[in-house]
Amino acid sequence: MRWRSFVAVGDSFTEGMDDAYPDGTYRGWADLVATRLAAEAGPDFRYANLAIRGRLFPNVVAEQVPAALAMKPDLISFAAGGNDVLRRTFDPHALVARFDDVVAELRSTGADVLLFRFADVMARLPGQRLVAPRVALLNTAVGETAERHGAILVDLYADDTYLNPMLWSTDRLHLSPAGHRRVAGQVLAALGVGCDEEWLMVPPYPAPTPWLAARAADLRWAGRHLMPWIRRRLTGRSSGDTVTAKRPELGPLTD
Repeated sequence: MRWRSFVAVGDSFTEGMDDAYPDGTYRGWADLVATRLAAEAGPDFRYANLAIRGRLFPNVVAEQVPAALAMKPDLISFAAGGNDVLRRTFDPHALVARFDDVVAELRSTGADVLLFRFADVMARLPGQRLVAPRVALLNTAVGETAERHGAILVDLYADDTYLNPMLWSTDRLHLSPAGHRRVAGQVLAALGVGCDEEWLMVPPYPAPTPWLAARAADLRWAGRHLMPWIRRRLTGRSSGDTVTAKRPELGPLTD
């Protein structure tokens, strides 16, 4: 077992929304991966999760990357940019260039780095014509960066299983508990570490919804999730404004 420490960096995807512990805090794929690595490495294993929901790429780079580098871990996961592609001010060329620089910096420490090509979340969201090409561009850049710097690529986009709505939460943007388990299984497979087979099991597709009921569900979703998101954009607020990292320091999982 070559990893004795793991630091997770990013936004809500890595924080673990919407996979809740009984106390309401979030678990997610990174906690699941850390638990499995700790079982292999023993009591000396250390884990930190710096990810905060709503964070844009520049904030992740400015706030979390220096902290991760200072911890000098054996393994770093870096997943950012998903919130940026939803913004009107998205600058793909600037983000791609900075993404490459950050991964080069992370790899220069000798750490193994996990990168992700994002799953196709836009299939069930509005704005697909505008946002889907941005996601495709970012995914292409992630793959090229991983190859260039010898990072470990977890290609969620290539897995059509994520088209199953049961892998997504009711907000249609974040993963469900089953979705997080599947990501954890794919991360561990990329690392060459075994996992519980149940993590890769996929719930059956839901029964087809009649047209009228589907439109009513769309309206409920818009009122509960889309409109609050729009209000935050108009007022310059973020869902993570009052949130701090759930595991800001490297420590054992018994903390």
